[in-house]
Amino acid sequence: MAAQATEPLLRVRDLCKHFPVYSQGFFKKQVGVIKAADQVNFDLQPGEALGLVGESGSGKTTTARAILRAIEPTRGEVLFRLPVQASERHRQPNGAAANNRDSQTVDLAAIPAKDLRALRPRMQMIFQDPFSSLNPRMTVGAIVSEPLVIHGLAKGEELKDRVSGMLKKVGLKPEHQQRYPHAFSGGQRQRIGIARALIMHPSLVLADEAVSALDVSVQAQVINLLQELQEEMGLTYLFIAHDLSVVRHLCNRVAVMYAGKIVELAPTEQLFAEPRHPYTRLLLSAVPNPDPDVPMSFSVEGEVADPGNLPGGCSFHPRCRECLERCKVEAPQLATLPDGHAAACHLCDS
Repeated sequence: MAAQATEPLLRVRDLCKHFPVYSQGFFKKQVGVIKAADQVNFDLQPGEALGLVGESGSGKTTTARAILRAIEPTRGEVLFRLPVQASERHRQPNGAAANNRDSQTVDLAAIPAKDLRALRPRMQMIFQDPFSSLNPRMTVGAIVSEPLVIHGLAKGEELKDRVSGMLKKVGLKPEHQQRYPHAFSGGQRQRIGIARALIMHPSLVLADEAVSALDVSVQAQVINLLQELQEEMGLTYLFIAHDLSVVRHLCNRVAVMYAGKIVELAPTEQLFAEPRHPYTRLLLSAVPNPDPDVPMSFSVEGEVADPGNLPGGCSFHPRCRECLERCKVEAPQLATLPDGHAAACHLCDS
């Protein structure tokens, strides 16, 4: 488990990403809005792995991309804590505020784009598809070294040495630098993607379904690799996944998303042992049990809520068997319970 720090590495406050919907025709007029991510709140401690789970369309990837400013958030704060060198303690970049003598906090959602590029080495993303995320016209050496070249952090023999060292860390060979992505298996390609993400030693890594496109046996190898690299390099993960078994193995805490909102947040074992939200219980019931004598209890009615036309009250109430009349008219807020478990459900109030 990650040691709790006095100051989180990342604080996300009321993060929203809304996509406008326009009418067809020459005179386009906004006729609606898709709330892909809506008032997302969580903290991420240094060295922690937080799992972000939910069905497809729940807003997980949108949230991750908005945090990194790969897409522009509609509103909200993304407060990222950076260490400050002794020579820089009296100089604060635009959008940054001093927390103490050793760190400063930058709002990634508000910082000017010209200042954002300098922060990219500290936060990186591992993509879902190891086939489409690598340029087929570039060698492995060029792919992994590209971040260092762009930011001017290494060149010549130092560049080659750093790339060779990172390839070794992820289980590849230095001689693989001269090969192209098509010469590798899916698991090896994902290792290349991991090497590219970690070559600049970031403090924050967002892994978007990093193992879902791999065979089960290869998934286990990559998950173990991510754990080893986290311990060795002091990484902090925001790990997006559908597979709750993978999340349980890798993550310290789990945040459950539905219709653009976090509906439950708790330490991993606590969430698996005593889920508080009906949607979380639904997800857990769908996890296959290796015991053939244990019957599957997965059963659900209705369809995933349309983020462009959300129902009133709790977004999950049309599918919830425990729905109260209050759930149909009043949207629950994410609240922390006495045991530290957070849930957005009126059932927790009764």
